[in-house]
Amino acid sequence: MTAPAQPTLQRQIGLWSAIAIVIGTTIGSGIFRSPAAIAEKLPGPLPLAAIWVAGGLLALCGALSFAELGSIFPRSGGVYAYIKEGFGNLPAFLFGWAEITLIRAAAVGAIAMTFAEYFLRVTGVLPAEYARYVAAVAIVAVGIVNILGVKWGTLTINITTVAKYGGLLFIIVLAMAIGLPKTGGHFTPAMPEGSFSPSAFGLALVSVLWAYDGWGDLSYVGGEVKDPQRNLPRALIVGTIAIIAIYLLANVAYLSVLTIDEMRYGIAERQGEARLVAADVAQRLLGTPGVVFVGLTVMLSTFGSLTASLFASPRIFFAMAEDGLFFRTVASVHKKFGTPHVAIALNIVLAVVFVLIRTFEQLADVFVTAIIPFYAVAVAAMFVLRRRADYQPTFRTPGYPIVPALFVLSTIYLLANALIDPSSRMATAATLGIVVLGIPVYYMTVGRKQGASSA
Repeated sequence: MTAPAQPTLQRQIGLWSAIAIVIGTTIGSGIFRSPAAIAEKLPGPLPLAAIWVAGGLLALCGALSFAELGSIFPRSGGVYAYIKEGFGNLPAFLFGWAEITLIRAAAVGAIAMTFAEYFLRVTGVLPAEYARYVAAVAIVAVGIVNILGVKWGTLTINITTVAKYGGLLFIIVLAMAIGLPKTGGHFTPAMPEGSFSPSAFGLALVSVLWAYDGWGDLSYVGGEVKDPQRNLPRALIVGTIAIIAIYLLANVAYLSVLTIDEMRYGIAERQGEARLVAADVAQRLLGTPGVVFVGLTVMLSTFGSLTASLFASPRIFFAMAEDGLFFRTVASVHKKFGTPHVAIALNIVLAVVFVLIRTFEQLADVFVTAIIPFYAVAVAAMFVLRRRADYQPTFRTPGYPIVPALFVLSTIYLLANALIDPSSRMATAATLGIVVLGIPVYYMTVGRKQGASSA
């Protein structure tokens, strides 16, 4: 008797849902929370604009590179698959190790923490110190939705993406239509003395990349995208350009209403609260109803990002398990719901642990420091793969080799700057140290098994 076939992941994600995943994963807490910290490092309109443009170009270089890789390797796991194809098992395992120990739990935890803070601020149902526990409950609830089926997950992502993009666009229109005529904008002096230094620019770029991160997450569900050779490149490019546009407009809108100092320290009406620049703009223009509106927008935004992140990232663990680089059970697909339920459950547990023991700032910094080296390695795989005769992608990165090289070199600069700067040196070294610990783990586990089997 033939054993029944094991269920596999199906291609159920269309073009618009794929675009929604790119936008929905990216627009979370960053554009609402990061501008204050960035203005503190670069307190001038021109440096502030330059850092958002630089971050957007860097994200676009990465997205264009992933568009090529995704067109030929439309598999679950995305970055993991690209690294494995280009450089082999050990680098791919290290990415998975970093995802398990640092990256994904930190990202999900930071997003959930922001959702919880503003849920408590808007509803007032519990004191602010309960934010960690509300965040943990949100992670579990969203994870269960993603286990129940791909359609439920993508439906939630689609709805919240439209809501968050629309809410941010409303703030932009309001600021430019009401605030700009009153203030004339706060765009001069464009570059005050002391508003720029290479080191500060590098540290600010880390915060900007937290706001831009998400463009790569679509690659993780490449095995479930319909017509991936066409839809993966289109979704990555369209989604990333839409994000760059809304972020640049948002910063113009912020400066239309607030001065640089008000962005850095908050407005007088909200001293002592979290520095949420969008809320300050709404407070200045509409009063308390504006703050409530922004709070609801941030809640929808972070809830959508949480859904998208928990939807995409478990596919990494799933792909590793399929390749024998992780426990085989993690590659299980639910017979009824058609989702990688074990991988999702693992992601839920790790994220809950992280959110209960770390602050938002710690989570965000750990995430960016741990993820960008692997983005660079995945992009660098293109240089190796293009030498192979059987490498025939349906989409080729425009501007090759400059575009991928620019992305890789920018990543090296960011890491070097973070290691040199005294304020970030220890945290960066500790994060990278945990990644490197994956090397002996590999040789003591799957690497040893593979060596024995080949012998």
